Amino acid sequence: MPVRLALAAALGGAALLALAAGPVHAAPGESVTVDPVGRLAVDGTVTLTGTYRCTGGTGPVFVTSALSRRDPRVEHGVGGTLARCDGSTHTWADSGTVTGETLRPGTAHVQATVMELRPAGLVPLPVFHAHADQDVILVQG
Repeated sequence: MPVRLALAAALGGAALLALAAGPVHAAPGESVTVDPVGRLAVDGTVTLTGTYRCTGGTGPVFVTSALSRRDPRVEHGVGGTLARCDGSTHTWADSGTVTGETLRPGTAHVQATVMELRPAGLVPLPVFHAHADQDVILVQG
């Protein structure tokens, strides 16, 4: 398994587990958005995009995304993108393939999270800067 894919899966899993525990409340001025259209390549690769803004990151920060289609209880991690928490608005793009489900063009639900791995002793702890839930249209292309 490529390192980037393993990292994306781990970050997406951590984000989803933490989100199950409760909502993420962005600090003032922090946000993440999801563009209303996602791309679906012929080979099944999904690309999701949007913007983010965060401040105060002391550890590595990522934008992670997950997609659900038929069953909202089943989410597929799409990827993770390295982020900069410098107070500016930046774009993000995650690409990946979904296992266990063949995607087709149409409506899907996306969750995007800005998550930091903050140093805390031996194991870095996840700190969540912003979260977005949005329906998107997957288009072939």
